[in-house]
Amino acid sequence: MSTNDRSNDSIDDSKKATATKPVKAKAPAAKKAAAKTATANAGATKTTTKTVTKAATKAAPAKAAAKSTTAKAGKSTAKATVTTLSSKPAHPFAGKGGRIAVVDGVRTPFARLGTHFRDLSAIDLGVLVVQELMKRNDLKPEQISQLVFGMTVMIPEAPFIGREIALANGMFNTDAYSITRACATSFQTVASGAESILAGNADIVIAGGTDSTSSVRLPMSAKTSAVLRDMNFAKTLVDKLKILSTLRPRDLLPLRPSITELTTGETMGQSCEKMVKKWGVSRAEQDDIASASQSNAARAWKKGHMDSEVMTVTLANGKTLHADNLVRMENNRAAYDKLKPCFDLSGAGTVTAGNSSPLTDGASCVLLMTEERAKALGYEPLGYIRASAFAAKTPQDDLLMGPVLAAPVALQRAGMTLDDMDTIDMHEAFAGQVACNIRGFASKAYASEFGYGKPMGDVNLDKLNINGGSIAFGHPFGATGTRIISQVLHELKRRGGGVGLTTACAAGGIGAAMVLESDG
Repeated sequence: MSTNDRSNDSIDDSKKATATKPVKAKAPAAKKAAAKTATANAGATKTTTKTVTKAATKAAPAKAAAKSTTAKAGKSTAKATVTTLSSKPAHPFAGKGGRIAVVDGVRTPFARLGTHFRDLSAIDLGVLVVQELMKRNDLKPEQISQLVFGMTVMIPEAPFIGREIALANGMFNTDAYSITRACATSFQTVASGAESILAGNADIVIAGGTDSTSSVRLPMSAKTSAVLRDMNFAKTLVDKLKILSTLRPRDLLPLRPSITELTTGETMGQSCEKMVKKWGVSRAEQDDIASASQSNAARAWKKGHMDSEVMTVTLANGKTLHADNLVRMENNRAAYDKLKPCFDLSGAGTVTAGNSSPLTDGASCVLLMTEERAKALGYEPLGYIRASAFAAKTPQDDLLMGPVLAAPVALQRAGMTLDDMDTIDMHEAFAGQVACNIRGFASKAYASEFGYGKPMGDVNLDKLNINGGSIAFGHPFGATGTRIISQVLHELKRRGGGVGLTTACAAGGIGAAMVLESDG
């Protein structure tokens, strides 16, 4: 989640995207030949720069990392709430009906705060995307046994968003519920929907997420809220006026919305600034990652990869929106150097509007059922969920390092390693967070501190966010998880099959990871 609403407006769109070269991803042994051929045809490429080198992915020196994980944040001794890795054989995420299939996935275009979707609520966006998914797959409301949806920016008058979306789509007898897990929300809706199917409690599930930062209500002061509450219970006009008279003009001023950790009092951008200093991430490295995200996203759109993943939305004025309005179609790496830091204004800051994900409106969802059920209905799934994991750590230090704790568990449950992955898609709250996560994956000190034995290893940058990430597409908090899941499975299917790792950091020190596979 980024607190940046000053997105990359100052980046010059007139320059051409940085040059790229084809990259062939390594396939698991079981699908090596098929994936090799499919990869060559897919033309999946990755924009990299000289600054983002293998050296940049190395873990922080053991001494510094050990010191940072114990000396900071009051010598935190709190261990992550992750499952201890065991030596037991891994089992696929499957049940009596076979694997859990992701039959299809779709999303709205993602739009910058206050632009195309400024008059649409999170519910409106959720209704649209679920309606589109049902239409594409010729599904009737009565066929959906469960709808699981989430959002992060709550709507006071309609917090039960899952049921509202179900009702608006005619699912009057469909079970529905809502989830919020900050930026990992729709990772959780998918995991929960899949678990319902495995438990035999659901047959066909729609899981997704939505958010509208354009619809954020300006909060009032605590004093004003208390006065209005007390006035409501006052019995006479005199009593009401007496209570009202305690307010001062300054009490009536609305508070500025802020995405701040309650336990630390810091925004995510401030926490990221602390992390990049601790892990030795330079401004240039962050800007390289951000520029690569934009160039990769622009190329994915130009190659037509996004066309089937993103629906077209008809707006109230009759105009339509299909493409995300945040992607820099003509990216210019040099322009990132001109942007000023947003969160640390002391002169030492490196986190800018250009290397942060912008505030965004949008929704996304996927269709889940067993492999056996999909076959019976004549569907050809995009792919399957092989394993998932969630983890947590103290938000006092390394707030956005949750993926480093969740990913090893997901890989262990899948019976695979980082080297087995054909693609690696990491949610980009900030480019600095991505760089820190990469270092954490390779850190022996972090592995020892949080009890997962040995580090996962170095991330192959040629496999990372090859079709762009949240910095480019935007980040509607509740919708990002299912955007990533759908995007990865579409890519794997284009390649003729393979396996991908997906991760996301989230508020409160939460981390999510999911291993996905496609048969092509």
